[in-house]
Amino acid sequence: MASAVKRSIESSPLYNKDLAPTDLARRTWGTYNFAALWISMAHCIPTYMLASGLIGAGMDWKQALLTILLGNTIVLAPILLNSHAGTKYGIPFPVFARAAYGTRGSNLPALMRALVACGWFGIQAWIGGQALHVFFRTLWPGWATAIPGNFGGYPSAEWISFLLFWSLNILVVYRGMDMLRKVENWAAPFVLVMTALLVWWALGRAHGLGPILAQKGKFASWHEFWPVFVPSLSAMIGFWATLSLNMPDFTRFGRSQREQAVGQVVALPTTMTVFAFMGVVITSATAIIYGKAIWDPVELVGKFTEPWIVAISMFTVVVATLSVNIAANVVSPANDFANAFPRLITFRRGGLLTGLIGIAMQPWKLLADPSGYIFKWLLGYSGGLGSIAGVLIADYWIVRRRRLEVDDLYLEDGIYGGWNRRGIVATLLGCAAAWIGLVVSSLRVLYDYSWFVGFGVSFVAYCLPEMMRKTYVEEAGERAAAD
Repeated sequence: MASAVKRSIESSPLYNKDLAPTDLARRTWGTYNFAALWISMAHCIPTYMLASGLIGAGMDWKQALLTILLGNTIVLAPILLNSHAGTKYGIPFPVFARAAYGTRGSNLPALMRALVACGWFGIQAWIGGQALHVFFRTLWPGWATAIPGNFGGYPSAEWISFLLFWSLNILVVYRGMDMLRKVENWAAPFVLVMTALLVWWALGRAHGLGPILAQKGKFASWHEFWPVFVPSLSAMIGFWATLSLNMPDFTRFGRSQREQAVGQVVALPTTMTVFAFMGVVITSATAIIYGKAIWDPVELVGKFTEPWIVAISMFTVVVATLSVNIAANVVSPANDFANAFPRLITFRRGGLLTGLIGIAMQPWKLLADPSGYIFKWLLGYSGGLGSIAGVLIADYWIVRRRRLEVDDLYLEDGIYGGWNRRGIVATLLGCAAAWIGLVVSSLRVLYDYSWFVGFGVSFVAYCLPEMMRKTYVEEAGERAAAD
């Protein structure tokens, strides 16, 4: 009987080997692996520059770091709640979503998540390409003008560097998840040590902490601070709102619930805050050393004159960017695209498609304005992803009480059906509530709270029919008993 069910699942159009439950032999990730994963993903250039947008909005450095710490502590809750199913059942995020949305309806949250990841992939690939460009320019001063032409305001040599780094990402993706684990394991300590050395250098050259750490915020009262704090906090949650959905893509390889939870709790909020603080300290010191604050580490390293220092620094930036880009921005969309077309798209093909869409989303424009990066890009999509998180958590923890029929997740005629209208309607209601402030100015406050609004509305909308059904059944039972 079991073999017949297995054959039925493997012949299903909803199945491929990349989406199948992880067997015990491949569940090799322990506490260090999950901690290293988060450290590697957190020590990226966007994290380094994260405080810059907040300080630019008027916060002092302590307020900016507190906002970062609080946002990452809050987003840790949905991350851990959604991680549970991955470890318990060995299933990736899009398969997990089939329980709440239906086997076909799961493509809605999966593709929403995938498109955001494609944008992030492009951003990180552009940053990594800039690092390679500086590296080549240091080794060969004529590199910047070696290739004639200009496109979109950038020299051809910079575009070549971008495409080379993009290709490196795709190459690692084609090597699979085990290669990813190995990269994260050694990248995590390496980048932290190298950044700590940069802090030591900056403090030594500046003979102090610099003006940014002495700079006071622009807000004289809590009343003035609050309107900036709230959308900033939502944006900080939005920074990892993507991973709050698709952590099952990683926890499916975990040895136990305890190991995956401890690794994530220890690493995420602390690394994000510490690395952002390193960025603040180094940038503050550059205001003394170079006469202006330099938030972009690639621009900072470009001012070094010793080729070997530039080479090591750029190698560090490349490693940091590569490790976060593959883990955070390729694994999920690769699985998501495979979920949409299981018989046509494998994990590798999904990774390649992610890279192509990432280029099409023009990441150089997203990074052109730091304030736009935080208050438009991060804040905007956080409402949509919060709406998905509300449905997933409500379905798994409240409605189903952590019980899933794994075989049916791969069957078109299984108990989950093709479309779960309740999940889709709840998500759309959450998105509408989170984004309505964009078009109705009097409701702008809802957009400022976009992640919270999207999560809360979708959570309640999904749970309410179930609560009403239970109440009706209980009342009917009481009436029958009375009769």
